[in-house]
Amino acid sequence: MTIFALADCNNFYASCERLFRPALERRPVVVLSNNDGCIIARSNEAKALGIPMGAPLFQWRETLERHRVVVCSANFSLYGDLSRRVMQVLGHFSPEMEIYSIDEAFLGLDGFRHLHLDTYARQIRQTVRQWTGIPVSIGIGPSKTLAKLANVVAKKVPRAKGVFDLRDATVQAAILPRMPVAEVWGVGRKLAPRLAREGIESAWDLRQRDPAWLQARYSISLARTARELAGEACLPLEEQPQPRQQILSSRSFGQRLRDRAPIEQAVAHHVRLAWEKLRGQHSLAGAITVFLRTSPHAAEPYYGNQHTVELPEPTQDLARLTRLAQRALRHIYRKGHAYQKCGVLLNLCEAGLHQGDLFTNPSNNTERETLHATLEAINRRFGRGSLRLASEGFQTHGWGMQQNHRSPSYTTSWGALPRV
Repeated sequence: MTIFALADCNNFYASCERLFRPALERRPVVVLSNNDGCIIARSNEAKALGIPMGAPLFQWRETLERHRVVVCSANFSLYGDLSRRVMQVLGHFSPEMEIYSIDEAFLGLDGFRHLHLDTYARQIRQTVRQWTGIPVSIGIGPSKTLAKLANVVAKKVPRAKGVFDLRDATVQAAILPRMPVAEVWGVGRKLAPRLAREGIESAWDLRQRDPAWLQARYSISLARTARELAGEACLPLEEQPQPRQQILSSRSFGQRLRDRAPIEQAVAHHVRLAWEKLRGQHSLAGAITVFLRTSPHAAEPYYGNQHTVELPEPTQDLARLTRLAQRALRHIYRKGHAYQKCGVLLNLCEAGLHQGDLFTNPSNNTERETLHATLEAINRRFGRGSLRLASEGFQTHGWGMQQNHRSPSYTTSWGALPRV
């Protein structure tokens, strides 16, 4: 039997905010999306107040003030760095690990059968908390799907104390009938009502159905989920994530913009962010798309458009990608509109897997690579965005995000180091 463990950080964004502010312990905390628009994370205390995920801030402001809820703007640089630290600690406990999301990782525990895995999982949990300050819950199962469900029990059942083992068939028969099918990984709340009409209301009901029938009536992925619920490991660990085929960088403006100049700066900023990810996975951009739109909820008529530029030869050249993006923006910008959002999409191919141009001078690529490596080295040393193209500007001029409740970047900025 294959053994998986899912380590999931508890209320991760809220836990990150509490890490350097101990006074927030046991107080309700919510974290807001970009531009402080919606609630994207809640502590357990905030959940107990009935505050829903995704709720617009303006609709719940009175409730938040009445219950003295601590409101935090999203600080993704802090969250990303703390996530990296948590994953490094988890990597000490198994040579097989799949980082599933910013706050979740699967561990392969096949080689640890000689240990008492409940005790081992509690050791993992204690070490992560001690070394990083972030609380985690751990679910153990013979498949990824059962490990996911075990993690739900570990979080929601106080007696579990953060760890639950769902390998035993008797335990599965006791837990799965009480687990709503919407809680099952790969099902979700949209498919659940349709399954309920077929008499599939719990994880146990789904497990009992014939996978061939599920595949014919729904999809192969749902059939695979049913097999996983029965203890068959259909989904292996993906220790090396597949390179992305596209990279998107977009964000709403801090305020509505009418002039083209600040929008050009925002587009250049998004090109750089996408380029950093492009370089990180050693890919090339074969096409670049720029989109621009107004708010669909504004009183004035809606306008949205996009323009794609195909590159005759894929590239990593930041300056060239920025020029092409600005050219695409000029195709779609129209005067008289109050724009809400813009973004950049790169279509990718792997370096070395494309047909080169006969007339390209190889020395130009070498010079560009040296420039890019120098740019990355300076930004690693002095902070992200310290060195950038002039077209991005050095002030946001209204296109930067509203973050009125943002905490310091304690672990990624020298100027924000906590003082003791």
